[in-house]
Amino acid sequence: MSSTIILPSTNLIGSGCLEQALDIIQGQGFQKALIVSDAVLNQIGVISTVQTLLQERNIASAIYDGTQPNPTIKNVEEGLDLLVDNECDLILSIGGGSPHDCAKGIALLATNGGKIKDYEGVNIADNAAFPLVSINTTAGTASEMTMFSVITDEERAIKMAIIDQKVTPMISVNDPKLMLAMPESLTAATGMDALTHAVEAYVSIAANPITDAVALKAIGMITKYLPICVHSGDDLHAREQMAYAQFMAGMAFNNALLGYVHAMAHQLGATYHLPHGVCNAVLLPHVQRFNAKVCPERLCDIAVEMGIDVSVLSLQEGAEAAISAIEKLSRSINIPANLTELNVPKADLSKLAESALLDVCCMTNPRQASQQEIESIFEAAM
Repeated sequence: MSSTIILPSTNLIGSGCLEQALDIIQGQGFQKALIVSDAVLNQIGVISTVQTLLQERNIASAIYDGTQPNPTIKNVEEGLDLLVDNECDLILSIGGGSPHDCAKGIALLATNGGKIKDYEGVNIADNAAFPLVSINTTAGTASEMTMFSVITDEERAIKMAIIDQKVTPMISVNDPKLMLAMPESLTAATGMDALTHAVEAYVSIAANPITDAVALKAIGMITKYLPICVHSGDDLHAREQMAYAQFMAGMAFNNALLGYVHAMAHQLGATYHLPHGVCNAVLLPHVQRFNAKVCPERLCDIAVEMGIDVSVLSLQEGAEAAISAIEKLSRSINIPANLTELNVPKADLSKLAESALLDVCCMTNPRQASQQEIESIFEAAM
């Protein structure tokens, strides 16, 4: 079976690479950028810093900072209106997954028209998206370099997964200097999101030797550097290593896709507006216990990357050791222990399970489940 490896054409990673990225933008002749971000990053001065750097390169800018933590259809439509009204020729997303996903939706509609609902699914767009450069300020979602955009449809109370290589940003930027301001809780949540990407990609039925290599390397690096970033947030070296790790995890799932953890987490985010990374972290061990019956050897590999000696363990024991290591890592960075702590009503689990099975992420999970089995996984996570 052949494999297709999809990445932005240019990827900049490392301390100080932001200015290098803006030099590239200047060299390509862009005149005016729509900056897509959120109110917090605007308030703390990140947006004004980037605007100043753009001005030094004779690039004007307009700002859309209305992106919600789970970006909505309304966010995409508002941003598109600003893009058109300001006659911008470039979109610059700044932030974590939410601004990047919102910007991807804007870029897709700018050249394809219609409503963002029209593009739910896989590779539906006909035309290349509007030029998009994504500047990352978190180490987790990898949305700055993937073909995934997740947009909340509040009317249907679902997260729409738009998977289209045409929304892959033109340039991705991971400058760890922009990540130093991340609070502990956001560092933990986005880091566990990255771990989930790597684990789900490694056990995916669409995995290949390239995604395997980067997924395993990412798992080892996240295990080592995420606790440092959470508890010593000003450690620039650890932040840079996490920037590399989350990028590799993104490279893995962008090409091997995901599984039930994301399918289930999407429902929690859309219904209760819970942080995506936290939902992934809570669900990850329980989904992997379900998967362990069909891919224990893969979970053993994960255990090794997390520092566990599996040489004297059976495959099933090694798989359980990996799951225990994931739970230990979550505890060490103060991730909530279960869905009860997140105030998820047990009465809703059947509906959540039904919706989860409609999510496109289900198709590459290594073990297929019934609605009752998905509901049982939710119950175990309570």
